[in-house]
Amino acid sequence: MNPLLDFSGLPRFADFKPDHVTPAVDHLLAENRSLIARLAAPEVPATWRDFVAPLEDANERLARAWGQVGHLNAVMNSPELRETYNANLPKITQYYTELSQHQGLFEKFKALAGSPEFDRLARAQRRIVENELRDFRLGGADLPPDSKRRFMEIRERLSQLSSRFSDNLLDATNAFAHYVSDESELAGIPEDVRQAAREAAQADGKPGRKFTLHAPSYLPVMQYADNRGLREIMYHAYVTRAAEFGKSEWDNAPLIAEIVKLRPEMARLLGLNNYAEYSLEPKMADSPQQVLDFLNQLASRARPYAERDLQEVTGFAREELGLGRLEAWDIAYASEKLRMARYAFSDQEVKQYFPETTVLPGMFRLVEALYGLNITAAEAPKWHPDVRFFAIHDRTGALVGQFYADLYARPSKRGGAWMDEAITRRLKDGRVQVPVAYLNCNFSAPIGGKPALFTHDEVITLFHEFGHGLHHLLTRVDYLGVSGINGIEWDAVELPSQFMENFCWEWEVLQPMTRHVDTGAPLPRTLFDKMLAAKNFQSGLQAVRQLEFALFDLHLHFDFDPHAAKTALQLLDEVRSRVAVILPPAYNRFPNNFSHIFAGGYAAGYYSYKWAEVLSADAYSLFEENGVLDPATGSRFWNEILAVGGSRPALESFIAFRGREPKIDALLRHSGMVDAA
Repeated sequence: MNPLLDFSGLPRFADFKPDHVTPAVDHLLAENRSLIARLAAPEVPATWRDFVAPLEDANERLARAWGQVGHLNAVMNSPELRETYNANLPKITQYYTELSQHQGLFEKFKALAGSPEFDRLARAQRRIVENELRDFRLGGADLPPDSKRRFMEIRERLSQLSSRFSDNLLDATNAFAHYVSDESELAGIPEDVRQAAREAAQADGKPGRKFTLHAPSYLPVMQYADNRGLREIMYHAYVTRAAEFGKSEWDNAPLIAEIVKLRPEMARLLGLNNYAEYSLEPKMADSPQQVLDFLNQLASRARPYAERDLQEVTGFAREELGLGRLEAWDIAYASEKLRMARYAFSDQEVKQYFPETTVLPGMFRLVEALYGLNITAAEAPKWHPDVRFFAIHDRTGALVGQFYADLYARPSKRGGAWMDEAITRRLKDGRVQVPVAYLNCNFSAPIGGKPALFTHDEVITLFHEFGHGLHHLLTRVDYLGVSGINGIEWDAVELPSQFMENFCWEWEVLQPMTRHVDTGAPLPRTLFDKMLAAKNFQSGLQAVRQLEFALFDLHLHFDFDPHAAKTALQLLDEVRSRVAVILPPAYNRFPNNFSHIFAGGYAAGYYSYKWAEVLSADAYSLFEENGVLDPATGSRFWNEILAVGGSRPALESFIAFRGREPKIDALLRHSGMVDAA
């Protein structure tokens, strides 16, 4: 049996082959289209049981099958899988576009919303119907036939462009390798990074050390390498990925130009002024102007701190490092040296206290204490030997959720860190379907018989993604469309993930999850205090960097004319001139690798990180008031935020937890920017 068509349990990764994809997709699409034709018939009542439930069942099967394909394409990319993924992606896109424009289904949902049954439905069910009506409108269901066809063409083309953007970036990242045979050129680079580079070179049958643009190789070079020339080589390669300087077929600039023309055209077909308005329809923010005001307010608060940060690191680099002019490839290096001088510790020193073998159990203990859960290792078919699988049980021993953890970088895996759904909780045939999540990171793998070691930033990343995972896994909603992270406003979906990051700065949480990889000693309080003192080190620079990206994204989709002479890169330069305090070299091609907005779901939504940071910091302040490990506050957070999923507006959920609307004060305090308020 085709493993993609088996929905009886966990995905059968051990049985999967790329040849399974096309038959499974074709079968499910034919089955779904046949069902939709029957459901849209006049004789089928517009009720939840007769109409919504069977449609939900069919779409869930397709989503689960295609979700496995998309997941494997991201974590085990191969020429065969990529080819079949890209061959089937237009079919999937066309199906969902057809679905969003199906007049018969649209009329059925409108009939259900206007029927006496609607008021008798559970709130989660009503929310699903309301969301469906909104999505039909945003999907072009109200459009005349010619406009519908054009809308569908644009959706399909944008889907292809996004996939190609991601492929180009992965190929360009994988294509670069820099080999160093002279050990003297590697001064300052940590031993474990050099060892990994040696093993990488040996795997290629080459002498010396191999450095790549994957984060575990690239970032330590930029942060620690005394060799300025090496840093410049790596920086130049990194910021010119998927640009005109490499293979022409990998250049993402033409894709960007086409994407930013098609998105506003799609929005205008719906009677909207720009793509930002389209993007904000299902979000918390009311208008692009409101978001711009929010971002500009934060920028005005953050910029003085960023200017101070830059002045400090520039002066230090000149006086202590002999760097008369601080270049882009010097900043991470000089900043690390400044931090070591000021706070007398380095990331490398801290890293020795965070082996995976203590970090993971420590994170689990925190969650167990907050929510009364039990997390244990379990068995499941996996896609790679490094993958681990875990089960979550509640106090009664009932299974609440399960998740895969794929934590290490490899060439077949796209960069970054993310959580995704494998199976979503719902009530089906009288039984709860247990949710399953994918937790993906790109950390350095174990070397030389020692466990993997995480920097504190990587620990924060792990907590962030697990926060997303808990949002998916701890839902108590029984209806698929608003269960877990489904149906939640995009600018609120980062709340639980950013909320989890706060615990990485709490001594009572952090100390028990540390053990020196060589001595077994826990993290010393003196070192933690230095880390805490350095917590907001260069927070101004970090804030304006994020705001630069968010403002670029919003302007690109709000008031940028894609048919004028100005390019997206020139727009970014304009934003930088207003917001940034560090201007990169002219050859920097950041837009060409900005996957979030060109190959992810963040177009006109990158501001969500800062928006949700306000929510998460304010939510965490209640734990600060009541005790960071207070189970009563934990239970309240579960009940009012995690459990309810998208069954009610995010603002309602926040107010139910915090007792009031969100305030920006906690974020400014956490970021060390209170005196500018």
